[in-house]
Amino acid sequence: MPKFADSDSMLSTDDPENWSSYISDFRRAGHETVDWIANYLATVRDMPVLASTAPGQLFDSLPSEAPNQGEPFEAILRDFDRLVMPAVTQWNHPRFFAYFACTGSTPAILGEMLAAALNTNGLHWKTSPAVAELEQRTLDWIRQWLGLPEGWMGIVYDTASTSSMHAIVCAREMVAPEVRTEGSRGDLVLYTSDQSHSSIEKGAIAVGIGQNNVRKVPSDANFRMNAEVLAQLVAEDKSAGKRPFCVVATIGTTSSTSVDPLPEIAAIAEKHGLWLHVDAAYAGAAAMLPEHRDILGGAERAHSLVFNAHKWLLTPIDLSAFFTRRPDILRRAFALTPEYLKTQEDPRAHNLMDYGVPLGHRFRALKLWFVLRYFGRDRIQAMLRRHIQWAQDLAALISSDPQRTFEIVAPVPFSVVCFRYQGTDDQNRAILERVNQSGRVFLSSTVLNRQTVLRLAIGNLATTWDDVQEAWQLLKKAAAEL
Repeated sequence: MPKFADSDSMLSTDDPENWSSYISDFRRAGHETVDWIANYLATVRDMPVLASTAPGQLFDSLPSEAPNQGEPFEAILRDFDRLVMPAVTQWNHPRFFAYFACTGSTPAILGEMLAAALNTNGLHWKTSPAVAELEQRTLDWIRQWLGLPEGWMGIVYDTASTSSMHAIVCAREMVAPEVRTEGSRGDLVLYTSDQSHSSIEKGAIAVGIGQNNVRKVPSDANFRMNAEVLAQLVAEDKSAGKRPFCVVATIGTTSSTSVDPLPEIAAIAEKHGLWLHVDAAYAGAAAMLPEHRDILGGAERAHSLVFNAHKWLLTPIDLSAFFTRRPDILRRAFALTPEYLKTQEDPRAHNLMDYGVPLGHRFRALKLWFVLRYFGRDRIQAMLRRHIQWAQDLAALISSDPQRTFEIVAPVPFSVVCFRYQGTDDQNRAILERVNQSGRVFLSSTVLNRQTVLRLAIGNLATTWDDVQEAWQLLKKAAAEL
């Protein structure tokens, strides 16, 4: 593990209000921090993936009160090494295979540093033209790579949970605009798959739709939303006097990365006047490959789509790209301008505050701009193809293992493999615990067909086929030791 230099030096000046002293301290500590980051990225694969601390250990090791006198960077960085790092689960580790693996890449890290230094806030265009216009252009590049039509507007939120919540509000505004001023009557109904992310239901709760008005449409044998059942549920709700207003289709569900039948769902949405939102937070990146572009077939008929650059596009958390072909409805749903925020009217002055709940708007797009320019489409596509191929190769290893100890339990369209030990749920959980306790890899689990299922998600830039094979060997070893 990299270490900061051990030093007992104090602040560089006795005058803490001297701005130049801050700069001097920062310059010295900044060089050391960049070296630390570089060493960390070069050696993180040698560290345990999971944090080694017990619950409450870091909390108890920190002083109960903040310091009255300022401390030198050296002391702070030393405690970062000594206290904080042991409590960090290494999401940037090449053998982090849990949830959806990700990468905090070097260009994005530099972009984050610059964004923090600028400390700019894009309330409206005048408060930071760079925030508004770089975001517009960078997201339009992403729109093109995803194959979305011209004219779709993109805006950056923090996570897909926030993006999908905004889609639900847009749907409400389109179907029941009176709710903005009068509140909901409790008759609006939202539809989503029983395999969709929990944030969809949570978003409906947050905006007052209510859990009882979320219909979880059953999925088929491949964990795809059953469009026939969707059509039946919508018809039944309309007959009962309810107002269907929104349907959410998922491209790459959280548990199995299944792909909902988007064209069929779009047809139902069009027939009944529903807002169609597409959750492509993880798997949307695969649409950047010509051979996988078809996963977004029908998305041009949707009203909105979310894609997380912080999942499979080399961008550190957080950056969720929300796209819509109805920016007028998004603006109508959220625009509210008090006198102190009014500014000049110009058709090209893009006021980000009008397109969502947050007033403040971080310069998140800067790190994505760095990523797209540094790697380019070719290198990003090469990474995506590697990860997808390795998932296929791992699935083949599992299926062809002569011991037949494990079985594949879901299709493998992208870079996630769902499989289970051919035994009890307790045995699967025991294998997962033993593998993760090794410190060498970190996998997660889910439930499919009411059974505990293990998941291995490939997504880190530094991951190699050897890393995937090591995870497979650890799994076989843990199963043999049961």
